[in-house]
Amino acid sequence: MGKLVNKIDFAVVLSVKSANPNGDPLNGNRPRETYSGLGEISDVCLKRKIRNRLQDMGYEIFVQSDDRRTDKCRSLKERVDSCEELKAAGKNKELFASIACSKWIDVRSFGQVFAFGKTDDDSSVSIGIRGPVSLHPAFSVSPIQVTSLQITKSVNAETGKDPDKKGSDTMGMKHRVDFGVYVFYGSISTQLAEKTGFSHEDGELIKEALRTLFVNDSSSARPEGSMEVVKVYWWTHNNEFGQYSAAKVHRTLKVELVDKSIEPKDISDYNIYTEDLDDLTPEVYDGV
Repeated sequence: MGKLVNKIDFAVVLSVKSANPNGDPLNGNRPRETYSGLGEISDVCLKRKIRNRLQDMGYEIFVQSDDRRTDKCRSLKERVDSCEELKAAGKNKELFASIACSKWIDVRSFGQVFAFGKTDDDSSVSIGIRGPVSLHPAFSVSPIQVTSLQITKSVNAETGKDPDKKGSDTMGMKHRVDFGVYVFYGSISTQLAEKTGFSHEDGELIKEALRTLFVNDSSSARPEGSMEVVKVYWWTHNNEFGQYSAAKVHRTLKVELVDKSIEPKDISDYNIYTEDLDDLTPEVYDGV
């Protein structure tokens, strides 16, 4: 695989319509919001979706969702214990990290902390790996409007003492963002990529995962078509350290309301463009 020799910055513009992009379990699973009313999607949620897409592409993932497991391991420790190469590495931390990065694309992309008690050979594991791919949380461009609905479950979960008697209805709440445009940013470090073995080809896979972020991701909270990647911006610098800081590159992306007097209801209500930087032009991709 080709070595990653140029620093990369990227940005993703996505839209949400009548969906809950990332519920907050500490707030009744309402869509996450900042104190100023902007919608938020955590970086952990975004990494989960990227991992799922890489898994759909056929690559081995270390941090798998339980409903997407491709092996019989029910925990991360079991997944480590099931790898004979890692067992053979023993307490050699450099060899352990090298094997883990080579085996799992999410480890060599995002890094991973391996901190377990006793393994099968009665030794502890405590290894931290820093990954080259870093992600910001996504924030909406404008304040979001959240609609909450009361829902009722009118089917018995279990049969009671009287099988012919229906139990009392169970009440609940369901929340959605009526419409929102969110933006998140990220970068890929060449120095950390060299340490984990993250390659140019891996970078292309991350780009494709971002472009197809919501493929095979539908649920009751996110019906098919309610989440859409609008644009992916991909800046490839001409050297390993970057011609500009990531902050300066990310600031060139502008997502602005065409008419600030109206409440946005569609992506066409926004003007999306980038400001020019000398000798650094982004590749722009439409989402799927």
